[in-house]
Amino acid sequence: MLSNLILKNTLDGIKSIAKIDLYLFNPDGTRVCSTAPLDDRDEIRAADFAQSDADTQSIAGRYFAKIREKNNLVFVLAASGASDETETFLKLTAFQIQNMVSSDKDKFDKDNFLKNVILDNLLQIDIFERARKFHIDNDVKRIVYIIEVKDDSDNLIVDILRPLYGMNNSGYIFKVDEQHIIYIRNMEEDDDDEKLIEIGNSILDLINTEGMQNAYVSYGNPVSELKDLSCSYKEAGLAMEVGKIFHEDSHMIAYSKLGIGRLIYQLPVTLCKMFLNEIFTDTKPEDLDEETIQTIRQFFEDSLNISEASRNLYIHRNTLVYRLDKLQKLLGLNIRNFEDAMTLKIALMVDTYMHYIEKDFN
Repeated sequence: MLSNLILKNTLDGIKSIAKIDLYLFNPDGTRVCSTAPLDDRDEIRAADFAQSDADTQSIAGRYFAKIREKNNLVFVLAASGASDETETFLKLTAFQIQNMVSSDKDKFDKDNFLKNVILDNLLQIDIFERARKFHIDNDVKRIVYIIEVKDDSDNLIVDILRPLYGMNNSGYIFKVDEQHIIYIRNMEEDDDDEKLIEIGNSILDLINTEGMQNAYVSYGNPVSELKDLSCSYKEAGLAMEVGKIFHEDSHMIAYSKLGIGRLIYQLPVTLCKMFLNEIFTDTKPEDLDEETIQTIRQFFEDSLNISEASRNLYIHRNTLVYRLDKLQKLLGLNIRNFEDAMTLKIALMVDTYMHYIEKDFN
């Protein structure tokens, strides 16, 4: 359905031209939006007019008109004043809103079709037939982004994103639920990994500044046919889930950049527990103090380079060597050695995953 924001902007724009106040009601008489405060009885008059046989009517200094979509009454529109000019602008406004409602209905049908495609709810033959109906090309390279927001029950985020990312057949923006928005992008020739990440970050920035809320964005791999969009959608969903576990500081994650986290996420829980018990016999990860954790993290970030890590930790080289020796005594792993470093890196990631599983289970 058309958002109240779009309808209000339409009424405000027409008022700025015609200098006439406009009022939009639901068929039951409840106010949708208006350019001026309502009279005490305006909602009652709108409801009475909706029940009448007339298409337009002048009542108590207001002109009323009905707005239909395929013979179904969707809105009642009123304008202040009783002149012929008022009636003309009322009819023009009603015609404009009626076209917007019809266009929105078409868009809703298209969005619903694409939603069923990504959710794998349609047979291949149905996809081809409905795609032709909606003039959607089949053999176009596309990619699916998932945008997770706190709440978009009023369609504000969709309305913000659609003009930039869902117009002129360059892509499609629609919701799958109140928290998840889908962006299906028609790929361009220069859409490499860097460009796709840039698009994701631009979406995050736009939602943060215009929508005034934080969001998460993920995307899958490109696909060449419409029927395969469900694969890209599933990959984007997995990227969203895995990203929240292993990339806490990042709100934008690509399926192709998940690395070893994707493998760990798919491991059986029993296997993860066995592995952790083998690595952490006497000392558990939660027993390590913050200083040790910070040392391990920085040492890994600096590719096991003692000089670089000590400089970034603002400690003497010998102090770092002492900490690494202490860690070796605790865990039996010398992370100056690449194999032991990789073992600990994976073990800590598995431990993070297990904490996520336990939290989710509880």
